[in-house]
Amino acid sequence: MLGGVTAGLWANRYGRRGALLRNNSTAVVAAALLGFAKMSKSYEMLIVGRFVSGINAGVNSGVGPLYLAEISPVSLRGLVGTLNQLAITLGVLVAEAIGLSIALGTDELWPLCVGFTIIPVLFQLSTLTCCPETPHHLMLTLNDDDEAEKALVWLRGTEDIGEELEEIRVDKFSVADLFKNAELRWPLIISLMLQLSQQFSGINAVIYYSTSIFEEANLSEAASQYATVGVGLVNVIMTFFSALLMDKLGRRVLMITGLAGLFAFSSVLVTALVFQGSASWLSYVCIVAVVFYIIFFATGPGAIPWFYVAELFAQGPRTAAVSISVLVNWFANFIVGVIFPELESSLGVYSFLPFVVMLLGFLIFTVAFVPETKGKRIEDITLLFKTSASNESSKVDLTYRQISEDVSSSVQSSGR
Repeated sequence: MLGGVTAGLWANRYGRRGALLRNNSTAVVAAALLGFAKMSKSYEMLIVGRFVSGINAGVNSGVGPLYLAEISPVSLRGLVGTLNQLAITLGVLVAEAIGLSIALGTDELWPLCVGFTIIPVLFQLSTLTCCPETPHHLMLTLNDDDEAEKALVWLRGTEDIGEELEEIRVDKFSVADLFKNAELRWPLIISLMLQLSQQFSGINAVIYYSTSIFEEANLSEAASQYATVGVGLVNVIMTFFSALLMDKLGRRVLMITGLAGLFAFSSVLVTALVFQGSASWLSYVCIVAVVFYIIFFATGPGAIPWFYVAELFAQGPRTAAVSISVLVNWFANFIVGVIFPELESSLGVYSFLPFVVMLLGFLIFTVAFVPETKGKRIEDITLLFKTSASNESSKVDLTYRQISEDVSSSVQSSGR
């Protein structure tokens, strides 16, 4: 959460690319603390290492999607944005695989497992240094039009970028406008609701406790661990297909499809867990429900909230909006991690029922209020909310005038 709330500060102070590069230092510190904790016989190093790794994850969660959204052409923004989630799912899969008891998940080798994070750090340092800063940051934060033009030429592979440069020159907003202006209020609400829908779908409860779910479905401990890795593989594969479909079917369609599928199969999971004692075959229904749950999560809610927020805001309020969204996401993640064990102990097989109810609410909200952004320039998307806010303001003014006229007429009638 701390990393998420400061992501916007990192992005504005060091640039999007610079923030990602500097954030690698926290990953190195975390890997060292975690990797040498056993050798030093220090549980304090474990605690501090986890804290620092949390900062690293929070900053990356905010700045990564922001960087991708600002360097992507409109036609590829959905695909590129989904690649961020694909990388996350790959990381989860690798972590699950090396954490198996036949790999590094043993009493002797676990320091190597937690220190493994140094490898993606080295990969990013060797690749991101070759990439430019985003033209948006260079032009609108640093006021360096020449460098912005060079960066855009590098990214597009052509010098025909005049029109896109003009599109980047959008109106600037103060951070306070994010909370005051009606044209920014709805995009913020939508962004936060999508972030909440991701976490309160119960995804982290499924991931955190998938092994125990499989064990409750009467799989052996070893088989449950392998099944958990299998679920991670399904997540990677479906996120890849989601990336291919993002700019063809659109964000709204995939988000609605994902939430509807999550609602359906979480309902199936709860029902199967409730009645599995009366029929052994329901144990396999639980497994199928978890697999399809992951499939529908990867279809929409897994990837879309991370980059969708960057599509809803112009340059001025964008970093603040991203920071707030990431903070809410990680806070919801924390809430689920803390509360679900209590739900499991008190509600038992009904512990996923609250997620089912919330998924229905998020589905209704998405159908009613979330607009499509596929193929639209960020400037056109923000204009949509600006027009809606203007219409809303006009309705309020008209209502106010009507009330004033009615009151005035009543006063005049009384005076007579």
